[in-house]
Amino acid sequence: MATGSSQPQALPLSEVVLYTSGVGYFQRDGTVDGRSYVELRFKTDRINDLLKSLVVQDLDGGQIAAVTYESRDPITKTLKTFSVDLTTNLSLGDLLTRIRGEQIEVATPSLLRGVIVGVEKKKEKVGDKEVVEVEYLNLMAADGLRSVPLAQVQRVQIVSEQLKAELQQALEVLASSHDTQKKGVRLEFDGQGRRRVRVAYIDEAPVWKTSYRLALSEAARPFLQGWAIVENTTDDDWENVRLSLISGRPISFTMDLYEPLYIKRPVVVSELYEALRPPVYDQDMGGERAGALAESKAEMPAPPRVAEAQAMRKSAATPPPSAVRLQQGVTAAAQTADAGELFQYTIKAPLTLPRQKSALIPIVNGEVEGTKLSIYNPRVNARYPLNGFRLKNSTALHLLQGPITVFDGGIYAGDARIADLPPGQERLISYALDLKTEVETQAPAEQVDVVAAVLRKGTLIVTRKAVEEKTYNLANRDTKRKTVLIEHPFRADWTLAAPTAVTERTRDLYRFLVPVEAGGKAQLQVREERQIKQTVRLSDSGGAFGIYLEEKQVSAKVKDALKRLIALRDQVDRTAAQRSDLEQRIKEISAEQGRIRENMARLAQNSELYARYVTKLGQQETEIEALRKEIQAQKAAEDGQRRTLNDYLMGLELD
Repeated sequence: MATGSSQPQALPLSEVVLYTSGVGYFQRDGTVDGRSYVELRFKTDRINDLLKSLVVQDLDGGQIAAVTYESRDPITKTLKTFSVDLTTNLSLGDLLTRIRGEQIEVATPSLLRGVIVGVEKKKEKVGDKEVVEVEYLNLMAADGLRSVPLAQVQRVQIVSEQLKAELQQALEVLASSHDTQKKGVRLEFDGQGRRRVRVAYIDEAPVWKTSYRLALSEAARPFLQGWAIVENTTDDDWENVRLSLISGRPISFTMDLYEPLYIKRPVVVSELYEALRPPVYDQDMGGERAGALAESKAEMPAPPRVAEAQAMRKSAATPPPSAVRLQQGVTAAAQTADAGELFQYTIKAPLTLPRQKSALIPIVNGEVEGTKLSIYNPRVNARYPLNGFRLKNSTALHLLQGPITVFDGGIYAGDARIADLPPGQERLISYALDLKTEVETQAPAEQVDVVAAVLRKGTLIVTRKAVEEKTYNLANRDTKRKTVLIEHPFRADWTLAAPTAVTERTRDLYRFLVPVEAGGKAQLQVREERQIKQTVRLSDSGGAFGIYLEEKQVSAKVKDALKRLIALRDQVDRTAAQRSDLEQRIKEISAEQGRIRENMARLAQNSELYARYVTKLGQQETEIEALRKEIQAQKAAEDGQRRTLNDYLMGLELD
């Protein structure tokens, strides 16, 4: 059993690890003796992170007795537990109403003691016309009921000590809800003798940032310098603290563990929790886009490497005294290592950084690999490319995203941005407009041609090929050779026909390297193709498919079949037209018969004209009978011709 009395112990901050997800790992190391405790204080809004991540260790055989902290119930729920409910803002009359039946002593200014009967409101006339509402306190005093205007009450004393204590506690809880200061967390350790203990937790912290300086020169290898920006926003001074910086994107979130949670329980239903909804995840994009694109670096002359340029300029001029030389006076202060799936920079020497102060710490300082080039994208600038650099991370470090200040030939050349860059990978950066190189684009109208037509069971399937060409004309007005990287939009439904290879392809762009000699010109032609299929149902298309008889790419067999279809269609149409003419003749005769019958109704039946009408009606009936027979014959012929046409259509299988 532990000996010694419980006593507070100091636990200084010993290690800090900062992440790029808005949190930091804080570790405190120290010693305790016997049964001891450590008192830490945290801002109220930081308690949740502490409860989620706290790790407490007694490293020399002791044990953790308890971790206690000030609980925080919802203020309204806590206030409702007291005899006097202060959840709302109460007037004196409201407060006295809530303690009806209690004995009080009031000064008016004379003293009066009694039991509260209630508070009533009365309307009283003030002056000639104005009426106001006045509150009266009704008391059961020793000499009977007394009514006292609340406006005359100067002091109220509650006689019950228990009620006064309840009211005082409720007021203290109410006051505590306004407190935004720190809350105490007590860590109790129990054991024998002097022992090492450790406390670690995750807490909110500013995201550490990086900024880089890149020195370019034709006489030396590119030189990259990186600085970490670290801010101590805690309430502790960091004194000789081991500092590490983690590069990566760990998931971090806040959860309210400090606020007591109460479940609203149903009256009848026994379930306490609602069912969890299954998460929905986005599906995979389907892997790599179809077709691997070949590298074109072997086909196009590569830009001169730094070593070649250095050989070409053995007698490079000495930079002026004002030129920036990053190599002088700075040494990287970080050691690097993999930390699981993340990358860690560990600052070599212990860091001292007072609270609410920030620091710049060099973490990268060395030569890198890369190539200068110009980058052209018409959506960025339609006329000029940008001065750029293909940076290869030849260091062993994971370079965190950040701004890069570029110095070329010892002078400021522009600013760039870089995304996260693991070791061995490359990224393009651009930092200025290249006014010595000009690019003109030409894009004629899209061309669409028929390339094939096949017949399948009454359906004509036509394949068209759409061709788009874009020409990039480049002019180099500089006195040195340039390499221009052309960025051309990538479209998944189009196939690259020329050039046959690309330098690289991103999710949205093709990239082509185009060398341009000093004072010279160059041209890049990009041709893309897309096949479009059109389906034509020959039974529904009338004679519209006849246009394909003029297409050169349509085979002779298909054309002959189309001609036969046109002939059969024309035969059906002629028969249908003849039948329609006969039906129209019957309509004309019927209309004339109607006119004759109207005239006959107004004539005497023994008249000569009446007799003539009778004769004509008989002749017309004979003609209608003949017409109907002919219509039936034409309809039968038309049906047979349609069957012949449909049978021919369904039997077609031609390429």
